[in-house]
Amino acid sequence: MPRIKRSSLPPGPRGRLLPTIHLLRDPLKHFAKWAARYGDPFTVVSPSGYLIETWDPESVRALFTANHDAFAVFGPETIEPLIGARSVLLLVGQEHRRERRLLGPPFHGARMRAYGEAMVETTRAAIAGLSPGDRLVGMELTQSISLEIIIRTVFGVASAADVDVHKATILAAIESASPLVFFFPWLRHEFGGIGPYARLKAAQDRFIALLRRQIAAVRPRAAEREDILSMMLEARYDDGAPMSDAAIVDELRTLLLAGHETTALSLAWALDLVHRDRAVYERLVAELDALGPAPSAEAIAAAPFLEAVCQETLRLYPIVLEVMRTLTQPLTLAGRVLPAGATVAVNILLAHRRPEAYPDPELFRPQRFLERTFSPFEFMPFGGGPRRCVGAAFALFEMKLVLATILRELELELELQGPPTPVRRNLTMAPKGGVRMRVRRRRGASARGAAVAP
Repeated sequence: MPRIKRSSLPPGPRGRLLPTIHLLRDPLKHFAKWAARYGDPFTVVSPSGYLIETWDPESVRALFTANHDAFAVFGPETIEPLIGARSVLLLVGQEHRRERRLLGPPFHGARMRAYGEAMVETTRAAIAGLSPGDRLVGMELTQSISLEIIIRTVFGVASAADVDVHKATILAAIESASPLVFFFPWLRHEFGGIGPYARLKAAQDRFIALLRRQIAAVRPRAAEREDILSMMLEARYDDGAPMSDAAIVDELRTLLLAGHETTALSLAWALDLVHRDRAVYERLVAELDALGPAPSAEAIAAAPFLEAVCQETLRLYPIVLEVMRTLTQPLTLAGRVLPAGATVAVNILLAHRRPEAYPDPELFRPQRFLERTFSPFEFMPFGGGPRRCVGAAFALFEMKLVLATILRELELELELQGPPTPVRRNLTMAPKGGVRMRVRRRRGASARGAAVAP
């Protein structure tokens, strides 16, 4: 790629280190500040290069509908240690299209319905032991539930002992992913086995070994099973070739690390937001109660206000803050010709808070999603275009079922009055403190006359 002159790019904050520190500490605050100061688009200088931030729907449309081959993956070395070189997130061109065609079927149609039962059962089991007066951390609960759902649906693991082994290894891999490694390239060295990158590498090596053992165990019975790993083993490309074990390992790493963490955080935010607005809470619980004592997963997922609540949560706190595209050829954006080699970032945080699309954008107001339909260039919590998250339908389905099951079974209350501060967690944001809650009483069929906590 040719060297890019700063003068050829839109204006933005000066310096390289300070903007990076700002984005590590408080991306929401600083993106909003820079948007107000410089307008759309603006340029941020990161350790990995220039990022041209845009969020106008027409610019987003231009990027999401442009020729797929006009882009390269931005900074693949940043996340390759976490998800592997063969992950669909890092593939480009024909190779990317080929992989997506193979990965799509497990996340749609009848397969999704089969996962619904596991999602509801896992959630019920996780909250079965909670009694009035018990305290919990919402994010810890949703992480445990989401991780077990992924383990059961991806691997088809049933025994509690095997689930626990997988949980421990995967959690170690997740916790090893320091944001410092993503933002500062000079830290991506093992330094004799010490430091954040060495810890990440060791945890990832253990994770990969677990995945290879699981592949070997499942392969002889793959044709008889319905879990995602078995479908990967049985899948064939157009030329009849199977996926290599290396490719399967990297796709599993992507599913388990990205899919679990993001859904768990979205659920934690939803628990906080719903319990801060009494009118929203009462409307949602009434809708869920009206489904009857034993609704199907499909009936729960079709509840309109539940969907609106999940969408509004994802609007305020999308699973990724921005998606990047590195240009392999010049592109005209907002009347400005951007050179090949420049990286354009669709800023999802700012797109989701445009007052033109979302009046009072800082407010949690789920009914806005019942009042109008937003275009995929205005609402894009899972990215967009040919690189939209392949597991988006699975993630939203899980979010609805887990949230609905918790609210149907438990009446909870928040322990802290003020809203939690969003803090950086890997490539997204988490509620500081994890959403501390208390069980007031059990509801529905699980109540059995249980008392209400004072």
